[in-house]
Amino acid sequence: MGSSDHADCPVRDYTTLRPPAPAMTAFHEMDEHRAHARPAMRTEDAGHYWVFTDHGAVRDGLRQADLWSSSVVFPFDPEPEHVMVPIQLDGDQHTKWRRLLGEWFTPSRVRALRDEQRSIATALVDDLRGRGGCEYLSEVAKVFTSTVFRPIMGVAREDLGKFLEWTDGLHFRDDDAERAREIQTAAAAEMTAYFAELLAHRRAHPDPDRHDIVSAAARWEIDGARPSEEELTNCLLTVLGAALETTASQLTWTMYHLATHPGDRRRIVHEPALVPRMVEESMRVYPIATPTRKATAHTDFHGCPVKAGDVAVFSLASAGRDEQAYPHPTEVDLDRPETRHLSFGAGRHTCVGAHLARQEMTILLEEWHRRIPQYELVETPRERASMIWTLDELRLRWPT
Repeated sequence: MGSSDHADCPVRDYTTLRPPAPAMTAFHEMDEHRAHARPAMRTEDAGHYWVFTDHGAVRDGLRQADLWSSSVVFPFDPEPEHVMVPIQLDGDQHTKWRRLLGEWFTPSRVRALRDEQRSIATALVDDLRGRGGCEYLSEVAKVFTSTVFRPIMGVAREDLGKFLEWTDGLHFRDDDAERAREIQTAAAAEMTAYFAELLAHRRAHPDPDRHDIVSAAARWEIDGARPSEEELTNCLLTVLGAALETTASQLTWTMYHLATHPGDRRRIVHEPALVPRMVEESMRVYPIATPTRKATAHTDFHGCPVKAGDVAVFSLASAGRDEQAYPHPTEVDLDRPETRHLSFGAGRHTCVGAHLARQEMTILLEEWHRRIPQYELVETPRERASMIWTLDELRLRWPT
């Protein structure tokens, strides 16, 4: 990769694929890295790459798409064989795909879904509250986000269970790397086949009354030509995986915080208007994504001698908890006047579904705390920190 001879940034023991550990381990490790390596460090993991820890450097890297290509998703795979559409596209190609997807996530379209989403949240929590406990990630967060996104995507209600299984398969992690790859590959293949068949059906049986992403994708054109079937199924797979996994993971980290910080929990119970602020603060303090980029040119970037082809991780976890950007940065502060964070990205690749994710998280947190105002952890959960930082599970209990 060409970075092993750089001497201006310290080499530290950073690994993208961490073994399972108690919750917060990776966040605390990034706090330690930032304290000793600002604005960046180098790691010998996967043959050397940069890790930017400073809020300003992370922000600028995400914004400077011409310098930092999105063609890389994993720092340990600098020359990926397959491209995730549109996440790994740059320039005009990314813009064209994003324009097609963007119409489904506009603020007005998302707001129009609010009442339906609230009904889904209400029914879900009502069904649970008499039980006195649950595993929040699988029984609440994933069920809610997938139920909300199913009609937007345009898949049948009876297929919801399959999508939950496939999504789990796509993100499966195991100490046996070969077994994990087999499960991930099988899930991707099954989802690809499903979408290919669904696209073919929508083309053969067009319905002008259907308004969903799959039906629209069956008619999409870019520069006057239909995208390839591989590109279309790839895009649908990417969109669905991002919509279900990331929002569910972020919700679960938020509930972990509230279960371990009863003062904040009591405040949003008594002041529901604080829930949107809770969402923003949680995203800042517990960001789950780890964006990776590839340099397109030799440059001095925030004092670091970057070479064309260098791969870099832009740590959202470090940026969101940077004391130079935020007062008392590792604390959720519901009285913070404004929370501007990078957890949805920045620049051209800012998350297209940000409005939807914010609304989903706000609605579910509001309806949960109306019905289950008191709860606690059953046990300390474990995390898996790779490209998406997730909790394995979150077991909660409450009085009935």
